[in-house]
Amino acid sequence: MSDVVMAEIRKDYLYHLVLKGERADGRAFDEYRDIVLETGSIRKAEGSALVKLGKTQVMVGVKIQPGDPFSDTPNKGVIITNAELVPLASPNFEPGPPNEVGIELARLVDRGVRESGAIDLESLCITPGEKVWIIFIDVHVLDDCGNLMDASSLGAIAALMTAKVPAAQYGLGEDYPLPVKDVPVATTAVEFGDAIIFDPDTDEESVADTKLTVITTADGSVCGMQKSGPGFISQDHIYRIVDIACERAKEIREKFLEV
Repeated sequence: MSDVVMAEIRKDYLYHLVLKGERADGRAFDEYRDIVLETGSIRKAEGSALVKLGKTQVMVGVKIQPGDPFSDTPNKGVIITNAELVPLASPNFEPGPPNEVGIELARLVDRGVRESGAIDLESLCITPGEKVWIIFIDVHVLDDCGNLMDASSLGAIAALMTAKVPAAQYGLGEDYPLPVKDVPVATTAVEFGDAIIFDPDTDEESVADTKLTVITTADGSVCGMQKSGPGFISQDHIYRIVDIACERAKEIREKFLEV
């Protein structure tokens, strides 16, 4: 049976479940899968975190080293984010340069950290115009079972919150904790007709027309949004997604990030 036919059968099955107010795994529409967060997973990294969101697994590592500032921000540290989609994690991932999925994932994680002002970049200036601390955030997808956006975002902020600036290694004083000012958390939902489903798995992502990721700060402000897919999202649905996203993000902060 062709992939196209199987996709249509899967889509029809999921839609019929949604019409009955159900999901294939028995969750409520706004319910997340079990989350497991472990920090300090990579010894040689300045900060790291392993996130398990259901069967989705993402490892995030943070490396920090001195380097040149950008010319337009000579007194601020630099953030560089990369996402690695390991072929063993999904049959849809291929070896080689990052594809559009990897680029979108890296940009969303970067936007959450940058637009929330999570890192005090001015405090990472060593010598204005000459030397600053550069933060490398590397996202490695180990197993893609859906909702990489939220898992990667959570892993990134958890790794940053536990990271230390390796000043002693470069003869620049004593090591100190990375100055984290805010805790952005991403929350993703997909649309099935009039229904909105949070934390979609791979099957739900594959058949949904539209996906929306909302990034909120610790005070509940929206600092970033990312829409994927060709579908249209009504204004009422956007407001509803944002309201629930703020609630779920608050729960995640309190339970896993101690905020």
